[in-house]
Amino acid sequence: MHVFVTGGTGTIGTAVIAELRSAGHTVTALARSDRSAEALAAQGAETVRGSIADLDVLRAAADAADGVVSLAFANDFGTAEGLEQAIAEESAAVHTLGEALVDTGKPLVVVSGTPWVPGRLALETDPLPLDGPVAGRARTVLAALDLADRGVRVSAVRLPRTVHADGAGGFAGILTETARASGTAGYPGTGDQRWPAVHARDAAALFRLALEDAPAGSTWHAVADEGDRVRDLAEVIGRRLGLPVAAVPDDTFGPFAPIFATDQPASGAATQRALGWQPTHPSLLADLENVTP
Repeated sequence: MHVFVTGGTGTIGTAVIAELRSAGHTVTALARSDRSAEALAAQGAETVRGSIADLDVLRAAADAADGVVSLAFANDFGTAEGLEQAIAEESAAVHTLGEALVDTGKPLVVVSGTPWVPGRLALETDPLPLDGPVAGRARTVLAALDLADRGVRVSAVRLPRTVHADGAGGFAGILTETARASGTAGYPGTGDQRWPAVHARDAAALFRLALEDAPAGSTWHAVADEGDRVRDLAEVIGRRLGLPVAAVPDDTFGPFAPIFATDQPASGAATQRALGWQPTHPSLLADLENVTP
């Protein structure tokens, strides 16, 4: 099929485009700049110029595609205001893409994060939290899943806190960059809280499977590592960077502080059984060995 992808130059999007093309699909991807267009063309994707704020561009590209994968999310979320704006942009974009596919039976794959459930692994059947700094993303996904009743084969892939490749990406990547800037490989809370993770190329395989086969209204977990202790992540980062490891104030991590300090292991076992998804790439702890000073 011919697939329209937003967010195609990020860690996840790059892997998704490669996965789709290796499976024989063709791809058109949204490009915000000449640099993005060049990178996408190098991957073999056609490009359409614009950002996720250009709703007319999104609508036309979705109309012309056989399916859509929505991954774009603004990079400016270091402040509460920036995060709020990024969520609002994503919400408008997903709404526009979904409306373009109403009554077509075409697939739309949207993205959110795994939820957290006190005392146990979060499952695909658990609801997304409707409070906290990223509650708006949950509402966006829930609204998109309602399109299953309007002739869209919509599905949601929930990503864990870290989607990684070559030692970078996700919450673990933020730990690394914060360590570089501060001189301490810091961790929030006690460090005993657990974060789930997945390699970007494994996540990409799940996006392809969802696009090809997921039933309308279904939810999936792209979870390979059910829960790494944050202190263990910081210890690998500290060793690789030659920095001391220590607890730091939660607010070191800005608007994500409440999430960073939360124990949030998750399972992808049901997803693996139902879709035949099998993660094969390195775990997060192994991949962090690629961090260099």
